[in-house]
Amino acid sequence: MDMAGDKGKYYITTAIAYASGKPHIGNTYEIIMADSIARFKRQQGYDVFFQTGTDEHGQKNESRAAEKGITPKEFVDGTAAEIKRIWDLMNISYDKFIRTTDDYHEKTVQKIFKYMYDKGDIYKGKYDGLYCKECEAFYTESQLKDGRCPVCGGEVHPEVEEAYFFKMSKYADRLIQYINDHPEFIQPVSRKNEMMNNFLLPGLQDLCVSRSSVKWGIPVDFDTNQTVYVWLDALSNYITGLGYDVDGNHGELYKKYWPADLHLIGKDIVRFHTIYWPIFLMSLDIPLPKQVFGHPWLLQGGEKMSKSKGNVIYADDLADLFGVDAARYFVLHEMPFENDGIITWKLLIERINSDLANILGNLVKRTVSMTNKYFDGIAENREKEAYENASPEELEKWKAADSDLKAIACGAKEKVERDMEALRVADSLTDIFEIFRRCNRYIDETEPWVLAKDESKAARLSTVLYNLIEAASKGAILLSPFMPDTADAILKEFGSPKLNYDDLSTFGNFSSGTRVNENPATLFMRLDENEVMKKVAAIEEAQRAAAAKDE
Repeated sequence: MDMAGDKGKYYITTAIAYASGKPHIGNTYEIIMADSIARFKRQQGYDVFFQTGTDEHGQKNESRAAEKGITPKEFVDGTAAEIKRIWDLMNISYDKFIRTTDDYHEKTVQKIFKYMYDKGDIYKGKYDGLYCKECEAFYTESQLKDGRCPVCGGEVHPEVEEAYFFKMSKYADRLIQYINDHPEFIQPVSRKNEMMNNFLLPGLQDLCVSRSSVKWGIPVDFDTNQTVYVWLDALSNYITGLGYDVDGNHGELYKKYWPADLHLIGKDIVRFHTIYWPIFLMSLDIPLPKQVFGHPWLLQGGEKMSKSKGNVIYADDLADLFGVDAARYFVLHEMPFENDGIITWKLLIERINSDLANILGNLVKRTVSMTNKYFDGIAENREKEAYENASPEELEKWKAADSDLKAIACGAKEKVERDMEALRVADSLTDIFEIFRRCNRYIDETEPWVLAKDESKAARLSTVLYNLIEAASKGAILLSPFMPDTADAILKEFGSPKLNYDDLSTFGNFSSGTRVNENPATLFMRLDENEVMKKVAAIEEAQRAAAAKDE
């Protein structure tokens, strides 16, 4: 289903995950969304490079390693492996997994820092500010919320230390101009307005880009008392992973894929990606990414997740209970474009039973079963014969049902492309499921079980089943970026039709005479809520016990 990359390049990144522990489903949502976009772009024919990875330096990891009595490197080796395990479990098709402890990344960051210093964009000074250890960020008094960190709500404390600073104000006007000239650069628009009104227009403060109190970091090579502060280190991954070189000896990946087409990040780090990162790139004299999308959060029952409450939902638990594709479907479908999404166990069960087991799974099984029962498993298009032998009333009724099914099935590709272009992934899934819903209505309208009782209607019955298989196959191909294994399973049920992405706008491409699966599979079992909730209670109890043990 992937094409040869004839539409040009597409470089997509996620924020690199902070390697302080196991990522919960809110963190995992981002990588699943990025994967669905990367797979969709490949399917369209783009040459895609998809990068993700781990952010590993900083005070938080230094402290956690000390608590466990191991070195910071040993600590992040373990957490990075766990993050990669979860990404692989969720069937993420990344092309590169970068770690900020990778040797080439560290060396390039040192060269970037020196280049900026030599250019006069970085200078040495003294930092006196309020610091949040959890977010590894400094705030002014006015930025605090009720005296606490405006992002995580944690405690802040005053810190004074010698550090290097980046002259943000030097590039501020140029960045404001760039944002005004490129309205697509920061999405959604509400995030752009927030950055302009809260940070850029009031005037940018110079940014602290090194720490003397944090030893676990990339050393500033010309001042070994200092380590490079997390944001200059972490953000640089988007170019170091491609082989960017300060001296211009760039790797082939950098030459081919930069600038990035999309940085997909959480709404809480939009400031770092749309203000600091573009200014760093301006300092380096390299092009800015084309778009930064700050997605909303996925909240457990309307609140942020916490281990002590026992309400953290992890991707591997979802995969164990429901399967990987069901977990992927849920987080992609439930996340709105701009506002925070809600995840609860009961909502998950409801969605799987209604959408996956009933609308999709039941449709595929019924269609394959009827094809086996009535035609020994052979799907044949006999529309011409059926129409020729129909009465005028039948012909009018049949044509109306057929043409509407075909219009929905053939029109979905354009709708999905439009929604994916706007990064409205949830809407794309709704477009695709409209095909499956229409197929189910088509079964009710055509009543194959009634047609089967009349031998003279055999051609019509065969055509109905053929139309269902072709329409559902189109839905499966469109579904493949979001639920890859399910899409493959549906097409296997239908005899693995050789349909291409480009065939999706026209009807009649499914080979007449194809044999469907002799023993139809159940793609999604209906779930018993009581049984699932017993397992959930055990998971949550184990979480609370682990949190209490850690304290």
